[in-house]
Amino acid sequence: MSRWLPVLFGLLGLGLLIGLVAHGGTAEIVALLATAGWSLLWLVPFHALPIALDAEGWRVLLRHRDQRGTAGLPFLWWIASVREAVGRLLPVGGVGGEVVGIRLTLWRVPDGAAVTASVVMETLLTIVNVYLFVAAGLCLVIALDGGDLAGSLLGGLAATLPVPIFLYWLLRHGAVFSRIEKAVVGMLGDESRVAALFGDASRLDDELRALFARQRDLLVSLLWQLAGMVAGSFEVWLALRLLGQPISPLAAVALEALGLSIRHFAFFVPAGLGVQEMGFVLFGKLLGVPPDAAIALSLAKRVRELGYGIPALLSWQWAETRRALRR
Repeated sequence: MSRWLPVLFGLLGLGLLIGLVAHGGTAEIVALLATAGWSLLWLVPFHALPIALDAEGWRVLLRHRDQRGTAGLPFLWWIASVREAVGRLLPVGGVGGEVVGIRLTLWRVPDGAAVTASVVMETLLTIVNVYLFVAAGLCLVIALDGGDLAGSLLGGLAATLPVPIFLYWLLRHGAVFSRIEKAVVGMLGDESRVAALFGDASRLDDELRALFARQRDLLVSLLWQLAGMVAGSFEVWLALRLLGQPISPLAAVALEALGLSIRHFAFFVPAGLGVQEMGFVLFGKLLGVPPDAAIALSLAKRVRELGYGIPALLSWQWAETRRALRR
C-alpha cells in the first residue's frame, strides 16, 4: 500500500494543478508564457548559483574529514545538482536525493560515517533555514500590506518551532542512530546484516556530536545555505519581469520564501504537483501577483527544474556507467 501512496498523491496533485490552470485561465497563462518566450531559459543556467552556494555550505561541514581536499566545490556542486534532481524529478520519497548524494560523495571521501553525518547535519540546517527564510518572507508580506493572513501564518510557524529544536536536541544528545540500530537488531536478530545496512551507528552519532561542537562551521554553513535561498529569489523576480508582471526585489524574496515552504512541508507530493502552484496563487495574491501570472511563474520554474535536472540525472548515470566499466 505504501508504494502506491506517492502515485495517489501525485494524481491528486496533478488534478489540483489542472484545476488551478483551468481556473486561472488557460489562454491567459499561455499568453503570458508566450510573452516571455525563450528568455525564460535564462533561469536554467542561473540556478547553478544557488546550488553552488548551498554546496559551499556542505563543503564547510565535510572539510574536516576531507583533509586532502578531494571533494572540492565543483565536485560537491555536481552532487548537489544530482541530489536536487533526484529529489524533485524521481519518485524516490523525501530522502532519495540524500541517499544518492552520500553514495557519490563516498567516491572521493571514503568515510561513510563522516559523509552521512555531514548530509544529516546539512538537512537539519536546511530545516532551520526554511524556518528563518519563511519567517522573513512573512514579515516582508506584513510590511508590504499583506493582510491578516500573513500574521496568522507567522503565528502558526512559531507554534511549530519546537520541531527543529527537538530534532537538534535529539541528534546532539539522543544517540539516535545507535538506538535505531539496537531496535532493528532486536527485530532481525542478526547484527551482521544490520551492520551492513547501517554501518557503524555509534560512530555516526559520534560524528554528529563532533559536528555540533564545531559551532562556527555550523554558523558559516547556515549562512551559505541562507545566501543560496536568497539568491534563488532572483529567479522569481526575473521570471515575473519576463512575464510582464514585475514585482519589487523584497516581494520576490517573500514569494520565493513562501513557495519554498510549501514545497518543503508538502514533501510527500511528488514534485510538489499542484501544491506549488496553489502556494504561488495564494501568496502571490497577497503581493499583488494575479493568479494567471502566479501559475505561469510556477510553470516557468518547472521548466527550469527539467532543464537543469535532466542533464544532472544524465551526468549521474554517465558517471555511474563509466565507474562500472572501469571496474
